[in-house]
Amino acid sequence: MSRDALKTLFHPFAAGLVEMPTEGQRFLFLGAEAGQRAPEGFVAEIDAVQPLRPLYRALEAARSKVTPMVEGEAYDGALVLCGKHKGENEDRIAEALRRVREGGLILVAGGKEDGIQSLRKRIDRYEFGGDHAPKYHGVAFWFARPADATAAIKALAASPVRVEGRFTAAPGMFSHDRIDEGSELLAGRIPADFHGHAADFGAGWGYLSVLLCEHAPGLKGVDLFEADYNALEAAKENMAENCPDVPARYYWQDLTVEAPRDHYDLIVMNPPFHEGHAADHGLGAGMIRMAAKSLKIGGRLLMVANRGLPYEPVLKEAFKDSGEVCRNARFKVLWGRR
Repeated sequence: MSRDALKTLFHPFAAGLVEMPTEGQRFLFLGAEAGQRAPEGFVAEIDAVQPLRPLYRALEAARSKVTPMVEGEAYDGALVLCGKHKGENEDRIAEALRRVREGGLILVAGGKEDGIQSLRKRIDRYEFGGDHAPKYHGVAFWFARPADATAAIKALAASPVRVEGRFTAAPGMFSHDRIDEGSELLAGRIPADFHGHAADFGAGWGYLSVLLCEHAPGLKGVDLFEADYNALEAAKENMAENCPDVPARYYWQDLTVEAPRDHYDLIVMNPPFHEGHAADHGLGAGMIRMAAKSLKIGGRLLMVANRGLPYEPVLKEAFKDSGEVCRNARFKVLWGRR
């Protein structure tokens, strides 16, 4: 079942509020998701962009033309599906303004939980014109790409963020503007005497991998696994800047379903527990099970989680031994040994 924002996005076409694209036209679809067909009569070619691996795989399964990063220019129009990150939503509109030809349609949609009303009001300040329509618990708004969008692009485009003066991240990535407290707690428990090959499951923009390299000088190499393509690209930069001499490999994978090809002596992870807006500790449970399959005999998992998440039974089921390293008011560090 598609989420309501997808239906909201295509509503203006289905309702005749905007003109249907014609044969031979090209539309960019930023934040694309599978699950909702374009309405009958929508015959333009759609180039979908989706950096999150699970959503990308769903689009592939639906035989959509999809890439993890924006490519091409002079599009006849753009569709922008909003998510929960304000900075990422604004950046997608800036990207649409860059890539769509003058006069081309830019149509944006999202649910109330995506902050769509405040986003529409902000875009209205640029006086692009256009219109909007509420539908399916969300709002769609649209406008024609103006001749000069330089000021809007500059204001809306996401700028890289420097964290503690040595890491680079961007809006839309997990904890993009600060060190996550849970990851910091885990980093302080990395064994200094570790020798071997390690992996960082859900590496984000690379904080834990960098700290692993710094705390364990006997590390032979680290593999970084991340489902967010953009975060993985940032991790490459942060590893190159902070620990350029450590062998590292990078994998854009959904670890709930895509297994690593190698096995490790140590896996560290701060697993996600949200999918979209809903909490789902099953994501972390899936990654714990994948970690158990990806460790060598005797290999160890070190992970951090919110105190209230019930991961201990999963660890007990998946590992020969398991337990708790420490906890504070918000987080706990857990371990498992295969």
